[in-house]
Amino acid sequence: MNDESTPSRRRGGPSLAAAALLLFARLAAAAPAPLPDPVEGKWRGEVGFPQDRVALWLDFERNAKGEMHGYMYLPIANFYGLDLGAVTREGAKYRIEDSAISLDLGGGKLEGTFYPLNAPASFARTGALPAESPVPDLPPGPGPRWRAKLGAAIYAPAAVREGIAYVGTTGGLLYAVRVSDGSFVWSFVAGRPLHGAALATDDHLFFVCDNGYLFELDRRTGKEIWRYDLGDARVSRPLPHQVLDELGIGHFDFDTTAPRPLLADGVLYVGSGDGSFHAVDAATGRRIWRFDPPENAGPPPSTPWNPEGSTKIRSDAVLDGPRVIFGSFGHRLRALDRATGKEVWSKDSHAEFTGSPAIVGGRLIAGTRGGALYALDPATGEVAWRMLFWGSAVESTPVPGEGSLFYIGSSDMRRVSLIDAKDGRVLWRTDVYGWAWARPAVTDRFVFASAGGADPYQMRHLGSLCAIDRATGKIAWRWPMPAWPGSWMNGFVAPPVVDGETVVVGGLDGTLYGFPAR
Repeated sequence: MNDESTPSRRRGGPSLAAAALLLFARLAAAAPAPLPDPVEGKWRGEVGFPQDRVALWLDFERNAKGEMHGYMYLPIANFYGLDLGAVTREGAKYRIEDSAISLDLGGGKLEGTFYPLNAPASFARTGALPAESPVPDLPPGPGPRWRAKLGAAIYAPAAVREGIAYVGTTGGLLYAVRVSDGSFVWSFVAGRPLHGAALATDDHLFFVCDNGYLFELDRRTGKEIWRYDLGDARVSRPLPHQVLDELGIGHFDFDTTAPRPLLADGVLYVGSGDGSFHAVDAATGRRIWRFDPPENAGPPPSTPWNPEGSTKIRSDAVLDGPRVIFGSFGHRLRALDRATGKEVWSKDSHAEFTGSPAIVGGRLIAGTRGGALYALDPATGEVAWRMLFWGSAVESTPVPGEGSLFYIGSSDMRRVSLIDAKDGRVLWRTDVYGWAWARPAVTDRFVFASAGGADPYQMRHLGSLCAIDRATGKIAWRWPMPAWPGSWMNGFVAPPVVDGETVVVGGLDGTLYGFPAR
C-alpha cells in the first residue's frame, strides 16, 4: 500500500526526534554565552596579620567542566598557579572549602579570611600575575675545606666537643671525625639508622638510635657504657624517596629527625618513637619515670603526612625551670613536671610538631606542619601570638639571636627568617632556594642554612649551603650541592654546626663537609 502520508520515512529523511535534536542544537549555538561571575579574573592583594602581611594574587577561572576554581600566586611561598579548589557562591559571599578561604565581594574589592589561621585578606582587580624568577648568580663561597665519606645519608647534626665532631648516619654507625682536617678517630656500630644529634659532655656521649635504645658511650674511645630501652624498636621510619604514591606504593611521611637527649641535674630527658617520654639517670641508665600520653590509648590523629596517626616524638625537649617541654607527631605540645613526669599543661595545634621548641625572650617558640608558628607562655601554654608560614610546614628549630630575636627556617617557603619573639614581627626573610628544614647555625657575622633539593616536585627546590649576612639578610655565598643521577632528594637537610673557624654539616650524599666559617 502506497502511504503518501509518510514520505520522509519512505525516502530516508530525518525522523521527528532527529529534527528536534537538530533544532535544539541550532538554538543552543545561537544562544549567548552565560555571563561571567563577578569574581572571575585576576586579583591582587595582601594577606596576613599586621606584623607579617604579604602580597598575594588570585585568579578565578572556569575549568573544562564549567566549574570555577581559585588559583593562587604567592611568591613568598613559591606558589605560581596553585589550584586552591572549587569556588562556591552565596550571593556576594565566596568560599573555597578545600583551602578554608572565605571572601566577600563588594565595592570592587574582595575581603575576608585566608587559611589556616583565618588571617585577614583584601584584594582589588589587577591585570597581571607574577612569575617565578630564576635563581640569581650568587658567589659560590670558599667551598669545602675537607670532606669525609661516611657512606650513608646524613640527616643528623654533628655534636662537636674539643675539636672532634660526632655524627651518625642512616647506615647505623656513629663516627668521631677531627674538625681540623676530616680525619677519622673512631666509629661505633649502633646497628640501625641514627637521625638525631648526640649530646657530648666532657667524658660521655648520649644519643638515640632507631633500634630503640638510648646509648651512653665513652667520648674518647667510643666504647659502650650502657644502653636504655626506649621501647620504640618497631616504630617505622619511611624516608623520602622517588617512588611516589601515584603508583600505589612508596609511602613516606618526611620522618627524618630524632631527639637529642637533654641533660639537667644528672637526669636525661628524651622522647621516643612510640610517643612516650622518659627521664633516665645519666650515671646508671636506669629509668626514673616514663610518661605515656593519653592519646596513645585512643584513636590517634591522622593527617596527609601522618596517615597512621603516629604520636612519635622526633624532636628535642627544652627546660623551663621545673618543667620539661616537648612536641610530638600527635599534635601536642606538652609540659611535664621534671620531678614526677606528671603533665602540667598540653596544647593541641591540630598539626604535627616536628621541629624542636625553643625559649626566646621568655616565650616558647614552636612551629607545626600545619604552617603555623606559635609563641606561648612556657608556664601555662597560653598562646601569646601566632603567625602563618604561608602554606609551608615549619620543620625548623628556632635559634636565639640578640635580645628577643630568633632565626628559623621553613619548608616549601624556602625562607630563613629573623623574627621578634615579643610580637612576631618579621625583620627579614631570605630565600635559600631549597627546603630549609634544618636549625640554622649563627655566628657573629653569618647565619648558615642547609637547603634540601627535590626533583620532581610542585615547586623548585635546590640543595645547597648558604651563608646569610646577619645584619641585612642577604646571601653572602651559596655553595650548590650537585644532584646525582637517579636521586629524588639531594643537598643538605642536616643542621650545620659551627666550631671555631669551621662549619660542619652532613650531606644526603653520605659525606661530612667542613666549610670555612667566613
